[in-house]
Amino acid sequence: MKLKDNYQWSLVVPTSMGIRITPTAQGQPVHKSDTLFMQATSAESNVVSVAAYLGLPVKALTTFVKGSPIAQFIKDNLRSRHIAYEGKEVAQGGPWGFRHQINIADSGFGSRGPRVWNDRSGEVGRTLSIEDFNLERLFGQEGVQILHLSGLIGALSADTSRFCLELARAAKKYDTKISFDLNYRASFWTGREAELSDIFQEIASLSDILVGNEEDFQLCLGIEGPEAGGKGLSGKTDSFKGMIQNVKRSYPGTSVFATTLREVVNANNHLWGAIMLEGDTWHVIEPRPISVLDRIGGGDGFVGGLLYGILKGWEPEKWAQFGWATGALATTFLTDYGQPADEDQVWSIWKGNARVLR
Repeated sequence: MKLKDNYQWSLVVPTSMGIRITPTAQGQPVHKSDTLFMQATSAESNVVSVAAYLGLPVKALTTFVKGSPIAQFIKDNLRSRHIAYEGKEVAQGGPWGFRHQINIADSGFGSRGPRVWNDRSGEVGRTLSIEDFNLERLFGQEGVQILHLSGLIGALSADTSRFCLELARAAKKYDTKISFDLNYRASFWTGREAELSDIFQEIASLSDILVGNEEDFQLCLGIEGPEAGGKGLSGKTDSFKGMIQNVKRSYPGTSVFATTLREVVNANNHLWGAIMLEGDTWHVIEPRPISVLDRIGGGDGFVGGLLYGILKGWEPEKWAQFGWATGALATTFLTDYGQPADEDQVWSIWKGNARVLR
């Protein structure tokens, strides 16, 4: 995949930043916890964190509540993660006005699964608007190698849907590659099915990289699913391959399709795999056992590693391998994003080498 040669940003992502709060006593449920750990979060910033920690220039396009201490906390966190940001300051509008989203979660433990409660009322990210950003400067003057879009932002509001679509159109105009993780959420689509279907299909038609599971492709893009595969992950692999063939026929301009495979043994032990189709070549990583501290963010970590491999110009086989490993890495952190020390650490995870490094 040939990327732009002249660029300031390796990776740019639109996102709605918020906070995530989890029990400080690891593994304990929220409703029985009185002390909570707060972090800045969004699925999209989770993705770009991989490239940011490994030294590539990345930027988040977002929006903030003016004067909010939470907004300041988020800005400080993004800087600490080496993520540049650009975004409008929106007045709160009183105590019942705008705020940053709140994600309340626990990691589960053993036979008790994780629980996540999303509180997005009054979310300032819903106001993201194309009028607030200079696309000619971003794509034409500064230059971007890959624009990564998430279906979560694409479906957040009418404004953010248009924002993502216009970003994709501008990226195409300036020869920036487009990555699109469909991320279907039923609650976001209720009452907007026809509108969002049209928008998602156009973004997909402009995309070079599509990420999603069978539900994503069927419900976001209206792709007919294949016959059900056999039981277990091997059957899911065959089923997904059939789905990808259907998607590829509908979107022949897309060159990379990818998804993760996960089977939950218990909250702390998963089987983790991945599938990628690059051109006409399949790259299948058979599910392997991984130990899980907190599963949230593993899928974002996979996408971040996949995009990092593409940005580095590696052979396609390594894209999927690195993505698998950065996804596994993310599940070992209390944050919902991985923080790789260097490439060697990631490749050690891929090789199954957890020995001490002195």
